[in-house]
Amino acid sequence: MLSLTLPVVIAAASLASTPSPSPRPTFAQQDMSFFITSVGSGDGANLGGLAGADKHCATLAEAAGVKGKTWHAYLSQQAVGGATAINARDRIGKGPWKNAKGVVVATSVDDLHSDANKLSKENSLTEKGAVVNGRGDTPNMHDVLTGSTLDGRIQPGDGDSTCSNWTSNAATGSASVGHHDRQGGGANPTSWNFAHASRGCGQQNLQATGGNGLFYCFAV
Repeated sequence: MLSLTLPVVIAAASLASTPSPSPRPTFAQQDMSFFITSVGSGDGANLGGLAGADKHCATLAEAAGVKGKTWHAYLSQQAVGGATAINARDRIGKGPWKNAKGVVVATSVDDLHSDANKLSKENSLTEKGAVVNGRGDTPNMHDVLTGSTLDGRIQPGDGDSTCSNWTSNAATGSASVGHHDRQGGGANPTSWNFAHASRGCGQQNLQATGGNGLFYCFAV
């Protein structure tokens, strides 16, 4: 009886010790070329500059199973401290871009910055295909960091609109943010990329005004 039972026990133990395979991304997810970060840096608007933000996009996409793509954050950079001015619209490729469900949210840079784009709370999904909390949800996280104007360029003037080019987590400073759900307050409440300025750059500052340090990522 022992000789018959032992192999079964060993086989069962072997199966129990075998790790479960990681979930595979759906076909639509593999084709994804646009998402909102499911999490921010956790350090307010200090993203480690554009390079750090791009790396965060790539890390999240790869963790979701999307491999072999180059990702850039939709963030502008100011010409301060020796840095060169960079427009968000110039660093995201030519399009078209699809979300994790396969929906084309914009066909080109011009389409993205027009009223014809398909960006909305339902379509501006995370890399996991999840909807981000918007106005009316708890907590509200619809403020998305961009540092940009309505047409995707760096804000004019000398004021801080990028939280020191995405290196500051101070209570002072500011960054331009959009509303991913296309509603709320501010100068342009229905804008996905420039609704208003944040009240500070720290994590608590961003959360207090309806954000969580999230930003848009595009495959280039």
